[in-house]
Amino acid sequence: MSTNTISKQTEIKLLNFFNDRIDPVEMAKTLRQVNFTLALCVLSEHETFQSEIIKLRDNFYWLNELAEILNPYLELE
Repeated sequence: MSTNTISKQTEIKLLNFFNDRIDPVEMAKTLRQVNFTLALCVLSEHETFQSEIIKLRDNFYWLNELAEILNPYLELE
């Protein structure tokens, strides 16, 4: 896992983006839908190399993490 930090300017841009331009709950819903669709298409339609499957799995994980930050769906009871 990377421990890079973002600059204050980037943090402000992200806050403005999610406060002014897009609803975090809708963004989380869209990320989950796109993530699922991409993973399903790639895995079912193409024979992929093991390294590509690992990359896809990692990307799937990080997109879901971002969706959880925006809208903690999996933590709700």
